[in-house]
Amino acid sequence: MADDDPIRFDERTALVVVDVQNDFADPSGSLYVTGGEEVVPRVNDLVAAARAAGAPVVYTQDWHPPSTPHFRDEGGAWPVHCVRDTWGAELHPGLTVDGPVVRKGTGREDGYSGFHARDEVTGEERSTGLRAILEERAVERVVVVGLARDVCVTATAIDARGLGYAATVVLDATRPVEVTPGDDARTRAEMAAAGVDLR
Repeated sequence: MADDDPIRFDERTALVVVDVQNDFADPSGSLYVTGGEEVVPRVNDLVAAARAAGAPVVYTQDWHPPSTPHFRDEGGAWPVHCVRDTWGAELHPGLTVDGPVVRKGTGREDGYSGFHARDEVTGEERSTGLRAILEERAVERVVVVGLARDVCVTATAIDARGLGYAATVVLDATRPVEVTPGDDARTRAEMAAAGVDLR
């Protein structure tokens, strides 16, 4: 599809809104994604379009324990963020929430993909429940938006393809955190190679 084609929804196409939370989307957040708050109105427009078409909308939410190997102070890659029951873990107050919320990273696992999380010590993977929600609605295609494009959005979109869904990422409804210069370009290439439609 061309980049300027409108995003179309139907009953078999789900909108998956990834981690539009205060720690990522608010400048005061502990892991602020530059421009993260700018995605909120665009995501809300897509939520409205999806709901008008009868399409399911599902949200993911990082929901970490206070102590996890995912965090830098325990050897992980990231500063402390989205600790359960804190302001930082809350969905952005400007976000339209009109569907179920799937929490991820709830134990000592990474929580990158909306579909499953991997224990950073044992490598064991467990489902978040997102796939079950989509299967219940007989979803065939997912449209993925949210934060951050080069981390959790990428992981979710690539997992969707691996599970047999058609997948589209709406680029102007995402922003990259780009911890290392070039992360955004690299992960865009990874998504394209996996068959993800970048729009």
